Amino acid sequence: MAYLLKQWAIENKNFVMKKVMIALLLFTGAGIFFLSCNKNNDNKNGKARLSVYLTDDPARYDEVNIDIREVKINVSDSANEQWINIPIKQGIYNLLQFRNGLDTLLGTIELPAGRVSQMRLILGPNNTLKEGNQIHALQTPSAQQSGLKFKIQTVLDAGITYKLWIDFDAGRSIVKAGNSGKYILKPVIRTYTEAISGGIRGIVLPTAADAWVYAIRGTNDTVASAKPDGTTGIFLIKGIAPDTYKLGIDANNNYLDSVISPVNVTLGNVTNVGTVTLRQ
Repeated sequence: MAYLLKQWAIENKNFVMKKVMIALLLFTGAGIFFLSCNKNNDNKNGKARLSVYLTDDPARYDEVNIDIREVKINVSDSANEQWINIPIKQGIYNLLQFRNGLDTLLGTIELPAGRVSQMRLILGPNNTLKEGNQIHALQTPSAQQSGLKFKIQTVLDAGITYKLWIDFDAGRSIVKAGNSGKYILKPVIRTYTEAISGGIRGIVLPTAADAWVYAIRGTNDTVASAKPDGTTGIFLIKGIAPDTYKLGIDANNNYLDSVISPVNVTLGNVTNVGTVTLRQ
């Protein structure tokens, strides 16, 4: 076993250097997306990453400009209701720039794993419509400015990165008020989600080994890493692309390193490698 580990280390001579680079990223805060150092990294108490995008269906207008101020998501259960603000880039968005499969990122957030039921889109007053050379104000009912709700009903699993699209039907969302020349914005929206990553979880014991765990693709491409919990040994490497990896476990305190291969990561799933017991 020691010989195999030595051979593996020779083949992966950049492994140690990558470990140092990752540690520096952790220190500066620049590697938050790639690292998972949270305690209680299990499917019940862990977190999922959610990115929210804006897209649109076709409409006959030249521009449909929507003033987006806030996006909130509901993570309520049967006992509690909690609305969480998603950090977004506020501004006026021309929906017609995001047709035919195009979209734009509004914001990203980490949420507790579990069911999310609703989303709330809060609009400002600066909504306009351009038709030919004419720009018309879009009257927006106060109820929509305080928060337009729509259902999601999606379960987020810990360690998985998701995309959620707010699909704005611009054509059906605009109503002309008789012959007055006024236009009213009554948003018609649908949402859909897609898992875009997978993850790896497991337990490394004993905790005295003070190990680091690395997800390695190919010969020596360290994609992500995790530090097992100091009490339970649980680790979770999240948000990595579906692929075949080997798991390099770098131990300290006179414990032997270990390698697990192959580890197959599939879309929307967290691969559990079980408990790895390191030897001295």
